[in-house]
Amino acid sequence: MKSGATSAWLQPKPPSEGWLVRDGRVLASVEMAEGRVAKARGLLGRRELDGVMLIRGVRSVHTFFMAFDLDVAFLDSNMVVIRTMRLHRNRVTLPVWRARAVVEAPAGAFGQWDLNVGDEIEIRSCTTPFESLPTDEASAGESAADESAAP
Repeated sequence: MKSGATSAWLQPKPPSEGWLVRDGRVLASVEMAEGRVAKARGLLGRRELDGVMLIRGVRSVHTFFMAFDLDVAFLDSNMVVIRTMRLHRNRVTLPVWRARAVVEAPAGAFGQWDLNVGDEIEIRSCTTPFESLPTDEASAGESAADESAAP
């Protein structure tokens, strides 16, 4: 390797953005940590998190050297929440062997969103216009229209 050159896996990839969605409702914006460096860095050095961070391919996380507590949701391969917990600063989770991804959110967020074990979540790309995502009012209008069209 040439002097000053670095391997491709050492180059941090910028986080991708999207929406965290459950039952057609947007819960938060998503930042996805992609690449080894971004996964290792995670939320280190931040004073707050606006939205959530999704880290794929991990089964355990830590909060060493972090400035705030987290709500952590472990997801299986179908993006179903299999475990949630509050992780205080300077702690590490035990591995959750069935987990294929982790969602990290500011402490208290899961309670506000009523996110529980068994909930299926999805990540929608930011290329999907926010207006096209269903809202409570739009969903209610669609189901009322469906009921009135029934014989």
